[in-house]
Amino acid sequence: MGQEYSAPRANTKLQVIGAGLPRTGTSSFAAALAILLDGPVYHGGTQVLLGPEYEVKTWIRAASQWPPSTQASRDSLKSLIASRLDGFVATTDFPAISYVPELLELYPDAKVICTVRDAESWEKSMSVVANAASIRFMKILLLPMPSLRHFPAYIDALKGQWYALYGKKESISRNSCKRHMEWLREVVPAERLVFIDVKNGWGPLCEALGVDVPDVPFPRINDGEASERFAAKQFGRAFRRWVVIMGAVGLVGYGISWGMRYCTNP
Repeated sequence: MGQEYSAPRANTKLQVIGAGLPRTGTSSFAAALAILLDGPVYHGGTQVLLGPEYEVKTWIRAASQWPPSTQASRDSLKSLIASRLDGFVATTDFPAISYVPELLELYPDAKVICTVRDAESWEKSMSVVANAASIRFMKILLLPMPSLRHFPAYIDALKGQWYALYGKKESISRNSCKRHMEWLREVVPAERLVFIDVKNGWGPLCEALGVDVPDVPFPRINDGEASERFAAKQFGRAFRRWVVIMGAVGLVGYGISWGMRYCTNP
């Protein structure tokens, strides 16, 4: 995931729809786009997990309206998406990658760029994410956290979209990675779609955008390490809040018990 929450900037046009799956260098990609396009980038993981509560709640609501069955519901869904992405130069990662057809309509001049990675290493990396997201006690652990308390519901919403797009039995695997790229080729006009590997640095990305290579090193952010650091930090915060809550409950219980004994035996 990225490093910090980004705020939208007025009168800023979305130029790139980042359609790459998580753990394909989306954090490095987001940082590179921020440099090249000189503006804020909506990295989904960062915005949802570090942003105000309305971020995650809006995307959960959007998922509940997807796929749209009427033009009115489609317009409503697009309005929700625009409420989060307007003011950014680009978007990357989930949840926006599930709405590529809607994004193409909202931002007709934007280029769709899908970050890719060796399928085997991607599968191994994503298996860690999938296992962590399925921990049963997460719903209880995150209850004291204002935005993160909605994270389990958010994950369930993403799973629902994943199964709808790639099949009910499709797990996170090399095959699902392949199917994602096939889906993009089906819904995105060929002239608007580019696949790049961030390990190749500035060259392919700058060529796709038609801009000069900047005189700075290409950002290198390890998605896995960044996510693990974030998870450890947030789980630690949640655990400490539970300690405070349970301590307060225990103190109140002791006070009630003492009061009852005092009233019974003054």
